[in-house]
Amino acid sequence: MQTFELYEHASTFPVKSYNREDWQGGYQSLKEELDYWIDDVEGQIPGELQGTLFRNGPGLFDRNGHRVQHPFDGDGMICAIAFQNGRAHFRNRYVRTAGFVEEEKAGKFLYRGVFGTQKPGGWLANLFDFKLKNIANTQVIYWGGKLLALWEAAEPHRLDPHTLETLGIDYLDGVLQPGDAFAAHPRIDRNRLVNFAIKPGLSTTITIYELDETGKVVQRHTHSVPGFAFIHDFAITPNYCIFFQNPVTFNPLPFIMGWQGAGECVKFRPGEPTRIIIIPRHTNVEDSLIQNRQVQIFETQSGFVFHHANAFEQDNKIYIDSICYESLPKVEPNSDYRQTDFETLSPGQLWRFELKPENKTVGSQILESRCCEFPSVHPAKVGQPYRYLYLGAAHADGGNAPLQAILKIDLTSSERQLWSAAPQGFVSEPIFVPRSNADNEDDGWLLTVVYDSICDRSDVVILNARDLNQEPVARLHLKHHIPYGLHGSFTPEIFGVR
Repeated sequence: MQTFELYEHASTFPVKSYNREDWQGGYQSLKEELDYWIDDVEGQIPGELQGTLFRNGPGLFDRNGHRVQHPFDGDGMICAIAFQNGRAHFRNRYVRTAGFVEEEKAGKFLYRGVFGTQKPGGWLANLFDFKLKNIANTQVIYWGGKLLALWEAAEPHRLDPHTLETLGIDYLDGVLQPGDAFAAHPRIDRNRLVNFAIKPGLSTTITIYELDETGKVVQRHTHSVPGFAFIHDFAITPNYCIFFQNPVTFNPLPFIMGWQGAGECVKFRPGEPTRIIIIPRHTNVEDSLIQNRQVQIFETQSGFVFHHANAFEQDNKIYIDSICYESLPKVEPNSDYRQTDFETLSPGQLWRFELKPENKTVGSQILESRCCEFPSVHPAKVGQPYRYLYLGAAHADGGNAPLQAILKIDLTSSERQLWSAAPQGFVSEPIFVPRSNADNEDDGWLLTVVYDSICDRSDVVILNARDLNQEPVARLHLKHHIPYGLHGSFTPEIFGVR
């Protein structure tokens, strides 16, 4: 396997390229719902860039003076940026989940949050309260004629793609039952959308769904793996679904007694191995590396994985590229996430895992030591061997820090390119949009939302994906900020433009 040389970036800023007060500005609620053409543009929006960028993330961090304990507990807010004929239109709207509507009417939090937010009233008000609000705040995707807002612990919400109006919970034509989960990290393999659901316990149930282009569920199968599993993302190849079972335990007692949120009860177990779960996607696996339909489990070194970049099969091996942490960052009771001390936390770094199914061995190596997250690849390369990877990254090449840059890695040549918004800019997940009829894998644009702490607003930045050393193709200055989001997707369909 190739050894990758670490990229050295000639920084024009000090090693600490940010201050925490600037970063904190991205965690203000955006309570307004807006609808306007973006007229303040630096550069030029490519006329060939046609379609809609959808973004999801928590948008509401406080109600009546009571703040969420963790940003992931914030209600989901969808943003849509539609590109048409060299212009762009912005719209945002909250997902009207049942819990959001109730709390808007009451003017206060009525539900506990998964990651630590408690209802007002102390432990007694939270004692034996197991009801969790579907916050629909993690991903949004247009598939099979439906725009779906996703949250991994519950059913998807369907939205009108033109107005972002909430149409209600979508049960996938009766495949899902009330209370069923549908994860927030689907993968698209050409004409199939592949997703999963987790039901943790003493043993964990993993259900895999495959939807065709019309949105119909054409395959569904369920498997059981031993032990508690906290799984946010997965990877696919043409033949497999791949999950990393992180070494964590869950003690429900503090949650039951109303002392802590569920997320605060998850504890990392250092020194315990991470398990890699391989599940065949199809019934007929005669030509596959794993010659049966049973779950197979591999073990590798201890660590924690939220996100996978990609996976592929090659030379009778399975490769998985993932963002790995030394451990799960603890959610401390009564802490303030806005006071995060980045320097005391280990960074997420890019690792490659090499599985040899014939002897069940796992090799691994670090591909990128720079702090990075939110990986993105060409959509046609999902599950396939690929060359280019894009990530949100820290400005400095060492230590842990907020994401202020976009990093491009050429996995063939080891070349790195870095575009940085430091010191006052903070980036979101990059979304790669291929140019139509492109010959090269990196021929297209990167779309990212950047919080500008000087102006207290956000920009939609369009980068030339082939050369991040260039100035941005365009910066679209919004009239307001967008709170730090989670995930998004792009569709060539143009929605919301009148």
